[in-house]
Amino acid sequence: MASIKQLALGLGLFMSSTSASSLATVCNVAYIQSVLPAPSSVDGLILIPNSVTANSVANYSIAASAQSPGKSGLDFCNVTLAYHHAGTKDQVDLWYWLPAPDAFQNRFLATGGGGYAITSGQRGLGTGMVYGAATGTTDGGFGSWNAQLTDVLLKANGTINYELLYAFGYKAIHEMTIIGQQLTKNYYGGNNYTAGGGRLYSYYSGCSEGGREGWSQVQRYGSQFDGVAVGAPAFRQAFLQVMHLFGAAVEAEHEYYPSSCELAKISSDAIKACDELDGKKDGVVSRTDLCRLHFNATSSVGEKYKCGAMGGRPMPPVGPSGGLPGGPPGVPARRGELVCRQFGAPPAPPSQGIVSAKAADVANAFWRGLFDSKTGRQVYISYPPSASFADTATAFDATTDTYGPFLTGMGTTFVNMFLREQAVMAPNTLLGLSSARNLTGDQLTAWILEGLQKYSDSLQTDWPYLGDYHKNGGKILHYHGESDNSIPVGSSVLYHDSVRRTMYPGQSYNESHAALADWYRLFLVPGAGHCSPNPEQANGPFPQTILDSLIAWVEHDENPARLNATVFGTGDLAGQNQTLCSFPLRPLWTNNGTAMDCVYDQTSIDTWLPKLDGFPLPVY
Repeated sequence: MASIKQLALGLGLFMSSTSASSLATVCNVAYIQSVLPAPSSVDGLILIPNSVTANSVANYSIAASAQSPGKSGLDFCNVTLAYHHAGTKDQVDLWYWLPAPDAFQNRFLATGGGGYAITSGQRGLGTGMVYGAATGTTDGGFGSWNAQLTDVLLKANGTINYELLYAFGYKAIHEMTIIGQQLTKNYYGGNNYTAGGGRLYSYYSGCSEGGREGWSQVQRYGSQFDGVAVGAPAFRQAFLQVMHLFGAAVEAEHEYYPSSCELAKISSDAIKACDELDGKKDGVVSRTDLCRLHFNATSSVGEKYKCGAMGGRPMPPVGPSGGLPGGPPGVPARRGELVCRQFGAPPAPPSQGIVSAKAADVANAFWRGLFDSKTGRQVYISYPPSASFADTATAFDATTDTYGPFLTGMGTTFVNMFLREQAVMAPNTLLGLSSARNLTGDQLTAWILEGLQKYSDSLQTDWPYLGDYHKNGGKILHYHGESDNSIPVGSSVLYHDSVRRTMYPGQSYNESHAALADWYRLFLVPGAGHCSPNPEQANGPFPQTILDSLIAWVEHDENPARLNATVFGTGDLAGQNQTLCSFPLRPLWTNNGTAMDCVYDQTSIDTWLPKLDGFPLPVY
C-alpha cells in the first residue's frame, strides 16, 4: 500500500497537469492529508492529520441574498481539520470549502462572524463558492461551532481566558488564513503552485463583528490579503458595547421611559421629513447628515401613534446540529441566522397615544450623543434620526400599566462579563448598579475608559496606521448602512478619517482623501440597517455585489469611484440598480429625482466629524 508521502507526490503531479480532475479524485481524507501545509509554513501551529474529514458536495445552490448574488450547480470539497499550538493541549477546528478544480479561480476568501461569534458557518463559506474561491472559517478554539466568545471568555476560576480572547481578537482568523492559503496552493497545484501563473489572490469579507475581524487582519498583517470588504465593523468595542446602554441612561436622566411605539412614531416622522433632503422622494434617507441639521423630534409632539403588540424577541439559538448534505457525521451544519443585534427585546402590549414632549426630549438627547456632565463636551456619537430606537427599548409592567428601564443584552454582557468578569446572565442587571434608574452618562464614560484600557490590544481594533497594508498593495472597500441601529454609521466615518489623518498628515483634506481613495474607499449605504436592507426604508439599495467590485479593483485595477447596489425588499423600486457615492462625496438627486450626482458638501462633512473633546484620549 502506498505511503501518504507517495500518494501526495502522485496526486500532486496529477493535479499539476490536469486542472479538470474529477472532484472525487481529490476530495478524500488521504489526499487532503497529503496536501496539508508543511510545519515550516505555519510556524508554531501543529496540524492534526487524523482530524481531517472530507466529502464531495455536488450541485449545491447558494440562495441570492443582500450579501450575495447566489449561484447554483456548485461542486466543491467540504473539508474540516484541526490544529493545536505548539506546547499546548488546545485544539482549533477549521472548515474549508474547496471548489471543484475546474471552477477554482485562483482565489482564497476568509470569512468571519457576528455578535460574539467568530464564524458565520455555511453562510460565509457559500459566498466564496460564488466567486470560485477556496473559502475558510474557524471555531476559534472555542470547542464547538456553535460556541461564542461569551461561552468561553471566563475560566472556571472566574478570570479571563486571554488565549481565547486574543484568538477572537485577531489570532484565529489569521491562523485559519495562513493555513488555508497554503492548503489551497497545495490542493490545486501540488508542491509547486502554478494556477494563475502562481498567483493566489486572497480576500476577506465580513460585516459587524465580521467587519471588525477583517480590520484586525488589515491592521496587523499587512501582506495577508489583497483586498477586504468590511461592513459596519464592530470595532472600538469599549465604546460600542457600553454605548448600547446609552438609551437607558438618557431615559434615566429625563425620568421618562417611552413605549417603543411612541419612539417609533418619532422615527417614522424623521424618515418622512428627511426623505427629500437628497432631492428625491423615495422613502429613503440618503442624507442623514442633513437630517441631523433639519429634523427635531419636537415636531412630532402632539402627533398620534398606534401600534400592535411589539417586542418579545429573545436572543435566538445560534444554529442546529447536523451535517452538510452528503457529509460525514459531525461536520457542522448551517448556523442559524445570527440576529446581528443579539439584544432581544421585552414584549409590549398594543399601545396608542399622543407623542409627548418628554419623548421628544429623550429622542433628541439620544441622537445628540454622550456628553460629559461637568464640561458639556462630547464623549461619543450616537445614531442618526432615521435609525430605529432599538437601544432605547423599555420594559412594560403589566401590574402598573407603565414602562420602565430595559438594559440591552450586549451592553450588560460587556459590563458584567468583560469588565466585572462575572457570568451574570440575569436580565436587566448591571453589577455595581443598584437600579437602572440610577444609570448616568458619566458612568458610561467610566466604563468606556475601563474597557479601553483592558481591551485596547484585543477588541478595540482601531489602529489607524495602515502603512504595511498599503505598501503591499492591499485594497479596502468599507461600507456602512446610514440608518444602522446597532453600530452608528458615524463610527465608520470617524475611523476612515483617522486613517486619512494618520496616513497623510501633511496634505490638505481634499488631497489626502484623493490619496486614500487610491486604495481605501468608504461607502455609506442610503437607508440601510445593520448589515442588511432596512424594511422601514424599503427602496434603499444594498451593495450585494461588493465582492465583484473588490475583485475587479484588485485583479483588474478598476477603482470603484461609485459602488454598485441593488434595491431589495417590497418597495416600488425593488430590483433597481443604483450606485453609492464614495465618502466624503454625498448623493444629490436632480432632474426631479432621475439623476444622481456625488457632491462635496462642507456642511455635511462638519456633521460627521465631532471633536469628541469630552473624552480624555484620542478617539481613532
